[in-house]
Amino acid sequence: MKRVIYLDNAATTKVRPEVVEAMLPFYTENYGNPSSVYDFSAPCKEGMAHTRETIAKALGADSSEIYFTNGGTESDNWALTATAEAYASKGRHIITTQIEHHAILHTGQYLEARGFEVTYLPVDETGLVEIAELKKAIRPDTILISVMFANNEIGTIEPIREIGELAKERGILFHTDAVQAFGHEPINVDEYHIDMLSASAHKLNGPKGVGFLYIRKGLKLRSFIHGGAQERKRRAGTENVPGIVGMGKAVEIALAKMEENKKKETELRDYLIRRIMSEVPYTRLNGHPAKRLSNNANFAFQFIEGESLLIMLDMEGICGSSGSACTSGSLDPSHVLLAIGLPHEIAHGSLRLTLSEETTKEEIDFTVDCIKRIVERLRSMSPLYEDFVKSREKKDIRL
Repeated sequence: MKRVIYLDNAATTKVRPEVVEAMLPFYTENYGNPSSVYDFSAPCKEGMAHTRETIAKALGADSSEIYFTNGGTESDNWALTATAEAYASKGRHIITTQIEHHAILHTGQYLEARGFEVTYLPVDETGLVEIAELKKAIRPDTILISVMFANNEIGTIEPIREIGELAKERGILFHTDAVQAFGHEPINVDEYHIDMLSASAHKLNGPKGVGFLYIRKGLKLRSFIHGGAQERKRRAGTENVPGIVGMGKAVEIALAKMEENKKKETELRDYLIRRIMSEVPYTRLNGHPAKRLSNNANFAFQFIEGESLLIMLDMEGICGSSGSACTSGSLDPSHVLLAIGLPHEIAHGSLRLTLSEETTKEEIDFTVDCIKRIVERLRSMSPLYEDFVKSREKKDIRL
């Protein structure tokens, strides 16, 4: 079997054995519907209540403020559309950023088509939102600010505390997409003045298809999915009990190991960055050099296509991701990389590597060696690189 080095943990993570073990009884033994009144369903109710309390404790929230969803995308959609609907009489202006996940950006476009105005804030070259720009964007009719906690592509951690303080001062609701950060960074909703927060289990070694939305008490948000009276009449549909129990277990482990994992991942991440930046010329590190997720490294290699690099890394058993996305049969550069100022031709040559606690130094060394070899090969086939080298040679001769 081919060796696999998995460095795409921002996309999804491996489910921990302890999480699987916690989930299994709710498929085979405790399989009752949690909305049923008989005793057989009691373990399901108890399992869900335990997860709710675990998440609430992690956020410094109350368990009654945690609502289960099928993941980050649903939570993001719910936060924006329900806020727009509930507070439309107060105003129809929403502020977000140009580097949000498409779950936010596309929901913003959906709301724009229904008469709301959305301001998409620019970011600086490291991906940080500038508070001065946010202040300028606020209007009397602004009802919501939605800024992600940490960017899923370049790993930049936003000034969430300052944004939350400004939102509270101006009487504006504040939502953060914390899908990449929850379980990896300490978050307290009161300290950061967060009114709504989205998260997903599969980003922290939990199962896919389950997440939650934190909604601060007192917010008059209505249901996003209509039907039954589940989730205190705010989210219809029979709950994914095994997934919810698994998420609770994953959160417990993530919190217990957070500092240990951050330390290890940061050391390996910095080692990876040092090797790439010193050994592969004409390379840029994307994202903030210090204010970034501990496991995220995103590079832009000039004179190559990121998709070709990914394919050749895959042949070596290395799983990474590119800033490019395939849309309607054509490759478009990442909206995040364009927003931080990269020209199209450089944005196309991006590579995101995201580590886990299981990543080893040996795997990093093997990966860097492969990247060096592949980049050199791809550049040798690039007319642009050839012209660049010739122009430098001519310049040296003149000097």
